[in-house]
Amino acid sequence: MAIKRIIKHLITGSAAVRAAFPAHALHAIEQAIHEAEAKHAGQIRFAVEASLDFAALWLNQTACERAIDMFSQLRVWDTEHNNGVLIYLLLADRDVEIVADRGINVKLGKAGWEEICLEMESAFRLGKFEAGVIKGIHAVSSHLQQHFPKKSTSVNELPNKPINNIVSGRLFHR
Repeated sequence: MAIKRIIKHLITGSAAVRAAFPAHALHAIEQAIHEAEAKHAGQIRFAVEASLDFAALWLNQTACERAIDMFSQLRVWDTEHNNGVLIYLLLADRDVEIVADRGINVKLGKAGWEEICLEMESAFRLGKFEAGVIKGIHAVSSHLQQHFPKKSTSVNELPNKPINNIVSGRLFHR
């Protein structure tokens, strides 16, 4: 357990999420997901969390482990063709994780997702949060388009609205 990490998480609150992703940015991200999903049969979700709660920090939970938890809580795995993808950002750690369901993950693998994460993190270091997420959505979408082309029977199985209302590890639906 790193004291520096705990302090960073304790001081990073929901105001940091609102500063990085004001309402107009969340709307633009939702629109980008909507437009991307019009080109393929895959499903994309975006979630941003300010920080982890103390229990998760005590257990030294990583951003990757938390992203997997969110993947499950948001039911991104629950798509007909197992082609859901979660883009998760843990602001306190400045860490982006992409968790993909087995249908798309076997086609791309960890290295492909990591490349997208690194590009997004690069934009975030410049303070370009909205642009970084939208760039990540487009990159994920291009892979989904290649492996899961749009069909006339394709439906939107998951909400496009970004998740940014996570408090102490619990989702609050408004």
